[in-house]
Amino acid sequence: MTQKPFGTDDFALNPEPRCPCLLLLDVSGSMSGEPITELNAGLKAFRDELLADELASKRVEVACITFGPVNVATEFETASVFQPPWLRALGDTPMGAAITSGVELVRLRKETYRSNGIAFYRPWIFLITDGTPTDAWTKAAKQVKDGEAAKAFAFFAVGVKGANLDVLKQISVREPLKLKGLHFRGLFQWLSNSMKSISRSTPGDEVPLKNPTEGPEGWASI
Repeated sequence: MTQKPFGTDDFALNPEPRCPCLLLLDVSGSMSGEPITELNAGLKAFRDELLADELASKRVEVACITFGPVNVATEFETASVFQPPWLRALGDTPMGAAITSGVELVRLRKETYRSNGIAFYRPWIFLITDGTPTDAWTKAAKQVKDGEAAKAFAFFAVGVKGANLDVLKQISVREPLKLKGLHFRGLFQWLSNSMKSISRSTPGDEVPLKNPTEGPEGWASI
């Protein structure tokens, strides 16, 4: 796993604490058609929401790993320069490898913060999938549980129609959420609002989040 070469980050120009958010995005063949179209639209809305918030645009960093096959589509960048990758549905669902790659990417990013004297919030790893893993995933599940126990990151799993929620429950410490229909825009609206709330807090503080299953704007069910 590679990081940006030393000197390419803007820590000197922007010493704000960082709020890292890694998206693990299932782009397997079953996501073709309307699902991948709505996911692309949701990603763009996510970027636009963060960009419109002056503080979040400086503090929130976004990275994307797609799987089907596993690919680091974008490394961690502040929202002010993040460009959502254009996703195409192709391949199988190597979810285990994607999670392992994501955990490592987060670990390396935290090392970069520390070496540059940058404070940071607890990273979020946000998995979105519509299928069943086509590779071994028990190692990834242990990494998630170990990482959560050590407060190294917070892991969230969202199942789109067709997702194997039984497997997601064995991977995620938190209860996996089921996306209502293809309400990706609602999901990313909630995610951007959550990131903005966290970015306004002090690193280490607990920030109350809106329940995504409640109200007319709720985008998920359990």
